[in-house]
Amino acid sequence: MIYVVRHGQTDLNREGRLQGRMGLPLNDNGVRQAKLLRDKLENVVFDYVYTSPQERAIQTAVIVTGIKPIIDERLDVFDLGEADLLKKGEVKMSGVVPDSKFYKGVEEVPSFINRIFSFMNELKAMHTDSKVNLFISGHRCTTGCIGAYFEGIPNDGNILRFSSDNGEYKVYSHK
Repeated sequence: MIYVVRHGQTDLNREGRLQGRMGLPLNDNGVRQAKLLRDKLENVVFDYVYTSPQERAIQTAVIVTGIKPIIDERLDVFDLGEADLLKKGEVKMSGVVPDSKFYKGVEEVPSFINRIFSFMNELKAMHTDSKVNLFISGHRCTTGCIGAYFEGIPNDGNILRFSSDNGEYKVYSHK
C-alpha cells in the first residue's frame, strides 16, 4: 500500500499564506498532528519512506515512521516563485496556482505534474509485484498530484481536490 501524507501544520498554514520552497518547519500543532498520525498508523510497518526535501515534510515523515526518509527532489513543493509567503486572498491566481503574468518564477503546472508522475512511475516499476508499504510525505500540491496519478487529472485540472488536510493521509494500492 502507498500512504500519502500531507505534512503537519506550520505557522504559514495557520496564517493563510502560500507556502512553497521558502516554507517553515512544523509548529507545535503540526508536531501534534504528526504524533496523532503516528498513533493512527502504529500497526503499519513501512518498508520505504520517501519525502520532499522541505523540512516540514521531513519532520512529518520522521515523527510518523521513526525511519530516516529517502529525500527525492521530484517530491518538492510546487514552486510559487514571487508569490511564495503571500496571503492567499491577496494573490492573483490562474486557476489554482499564482498567475505567472504577475509573479516571476512560478512553476509550470505540466512540468510539476510530469515530475510527480515520473516519481510515481519509478515507484510503480520498483514495487509493482511486491507487498511493501510505502510512506510518502509531501504537500497539498504533491499529495493532490499523487491522487491525480491514481484517479486521473480532473477535467478542470484542479488536482488539489485529491490532497489531504495537514497531518492527514490517503492510501492507494500499488496495482
